[in-house]
Amino acid sequence: MEKGLTLPQDCRDFVQSLRMRSKYALFLAFVVVVFVFIEKENKIISRVSDKLKQGPQPLADANSTDPALVLAENASLLSLSELDAAFSQLQGRLHNLSLQLGVGEQQEQEPSPPARAGHRRHVLLMATTRTGSSFVGEFFNQQGNIFYLFEPLWHIERTVSFEPGGANAAGSALVYRDVLKQLFLCDLYVLEHFISPLPEDHLTQFMFRRGSSRSLCEDPVCTPFVKKVFEKYHCKNRRCGPLNVTLAAEACRRKEHMALKAVRIRQLEFLQPLAEDPRLDLRVIQLVRDPRAVLASRMVAFAGKYETWKKWLAEGQDRLQEEEVQRLRGNCESIRLSAELGLRQPPWLRGRYMLVRYEDVAQRPLQKAREMYRFAGIPLTPQVEDWIQKNTQAALDGNGIYSTRKNSSEQFEKWRFSIPFKLAQVVQAACGPAMRLFGYKLARDAASLTNRSFSLLEERGTFWVT
Repeated sequence: MEKGLTLPQDCRDFVQSLRMRSKYALFLAFVVVVFVFIEKENKIISRVSDKLKQGPQPLADANSTDPALVLAENASLLSLSELDAAFSQLQGRLHNLSLQLGVGEQQEQEPSPPARAGHRRHVLLMATTRTGSSFVGEFFNQQGNIFYLFEPLWHIERTVSFEPGGANAAGSALVYRDVLKQLFLCDLYVLEHFISPLPEDHLTQFMFRRGSSRSLCEDPVCTPFVKKVFEKYHCKNRRCGPLNVTLAAEACRRKEHMALKAVRIRQLEFLQPLAEDPRLDLRVIQLVRDPRAVLASRMVAFAGKYETWKKWLAEGQDRLQEEEVQRLRGNCESIRLSAELGLRQPPWLRGRYMLVRYEDVAQRPLQKAREMYRFAGIPLTPQVEDWIQKNTQAALDGNGIYSTRKNSSEQFEKWRFSIPFKLAQVVQAACGPAMRLFGYKLARDAASLTNRSFSLLEERGTFWVT
């Protein structure tokens, strides 16, 4: 480079933007170097990458995500503990480098809330898209003493960009977990580094689905409305000014409990450090749904992602592309492996894991809500019971596919009359092990698929293991 040559303005702006972001932005910039370093010294990545594949990056749907990790057939997630350990060893080095670049100072200055283990509960509703998680999440959102966040990890997914490959996909899961821990500690400032455009003076107009969190739309977080300020995800029932992250963090600390819904946490084993953190009292509720119903719902909600499937159905081809089948199988296997781990109740998860089927919630919402609250160790209030009574025996509201108001006992089997038997067969072949674990019966033919008198659901009672 010639002496005196200056960078173009857009390059200087990029460098300045990089300096403003947290250690996570730095982590992204150096992730490839880090993984190469691990591979060189410890030969870890070669073992992990052979077992993991990453699905395609999500498209532009506001609340959709394909799994970050798609498992090859017969793959195992247990070897990720090696990668997790290596990542922890390197965090200190990355942190020191971030301080040298001046991008980690604010994070260091934010105090952690006082430890309240044994009293304050931290509930994670862990699910995948189109499993009814928004509806079940309302069971916690409607209780006044719980600070509830709706899909805050959406911001991380929109900002974090990893190259394809198992190791990098595993790295994204570690970032999700790190952010999740800070959120459970009411450090909401961590989200500022992922919201685009960047908040100014801790004010943002772009908090994803703010209106789906009562805690972000009530006093004192709901500040006076500001005219001519457009808020993309505004509060539903009242007009508020831009979200003040400081006020939200303070409100989080004042609430007795914390709950969070996430469809971007894929592997239960990644949560072990959170379960063992003395500042947290973690409760994980894994929500599952019949994969045939999930696929039918996704093909409607995220139509653009399923053009290959639609073409296959329309043209009557014998075989679907193997890549699509592998992705479907990987989705189901990821869910199954996490559930099997949770049901085994290893010491770090004992009393902290509950498996819930959406179909059971739809048929007996109040009963299942009481079970979930009992598991979480939080008394259920009449406020939640009233909401459940009003919103599970009502017609759909104007929110369409994102509605949380429905006649749940009638809605949960509608998919049986919209999905071709040919499609159901593909799901049953790809997701057989998961369906057997969760008690979903196979449809033998088209007639049994649409015959309501033939139940596709085995009675399993509660999956909660104490």
